[in-house]
Amino acid sequence: MTKPTANIHPDAKLGKNVTADPFATIYQDVEVGDGSWIGPNVILMSGTRIGKNCKIFPGAVISGDPQDLKYDGEYTTTVIGDNTTIREFVTVNKGTKAKGKTLIGNNCLLMSYVHVAHDCEVKDHAILGSYAGLAGEVEVDNWAIVSPGSLVHQFVRIGTHVMIQGGSKVTKDVPPYVLAGREPLAFTGINSIGLRRRNINNDIIYAIQEVYRIIYQRGLNISDALDFIDVNLPASNERDEIVLFIRESKRGIIKGYFDGEDKD
Repeated sequence: MTKPTANIHPDAKLGKNVTADPFATIYQDVEVGDGSWIGPNVILMSGTRIGKNCKIFPGAVISGDPQDLKYDGEYTTTVIGDNTTIREFVTVNKGTKAKGKTLIGNNCLLMSYVHVAHDCEVKDHAILGSYAGLAGEVEVDNWAIVSPGSLVHQFVRIGTHVMIQGGSKVTKDVPPYVLAGREPLAFTGINSIGLRRRNINNDIIYAIQEVYRIIYQRGLNISDALDFIDVNLPASNERDEIVLFIRESKRGIIKGYFDGEDKD
C-alpha cells in the first residue's frame, strides 16, 4: 500500500504488501522486498536493495552517495537483507569501486542516527546502537553489538559475538567473542552472557576463555601466543576462528588491560 503523498519512481520495484507512508521518496533503480514498511519521509536513493519484511523508520536515508573524495560517480549499490529494522534518521551510504556495495545483513537492528559509510559490511543479527558511526570499509560480523555513541575507524573489523562499550573509539580490530571497553579500548573479558543467551554451552565458553588467557595474560607476543594455541589447545571452530581472525588482521587487535592480573 502506498500513500498518495509518497513519491515513488515508476521504475522502482516494490514487492507484495509493501507500505510506503506519506512523503516517502523512492528513486529509480530501487527494489523493496515483500512485506517491508517504508516510513514517512524515508528516502531510498538509486541503488537501494531492501529485503523482505524490513522496517525503515522516518527520516532514514539509504544509498546516498559515499562521503569519499575518491568516489567518481561509479555505479554501486546498498544491499539490506531480510527482517532488518532501520530506525529514525539512519544514513547508509552506497559503495565505491573499492567493493561496489555496502551490505547490511538479515535480522539486523540499526538504532536511531546510526551512520554506515561506504563499502561497510554488517552481517546477520548485528546491532548498532544509537549514534554509532562506521567509517568506510568497516566489517561487523554476525551477532556483534556496537553500543551507542561508538566511533569505528575505517577498515576496522569487529568479530562475531563481540560487544563494544558505549561511547568507544574503535581504532583496532576487535577479535571474536570478546567484551571491549575502557579508554583506550581494550579487551575486558569474553561476552559470556551474550554467548549463553545464544545457547553456546559452557564447555565452549571455557575453551574461548582459555584462548584469550594465552593471548592476553601469558606475557607472550601475539605471534608466539597464536603458535602456542595451535600446538597446545584442542582444535575447534571457535579456536580456529579466533586465530585466523588475528592472523589476518591488518590494523592489529585491541590490547589487553592486564598483565597477570587486573590493573584497575
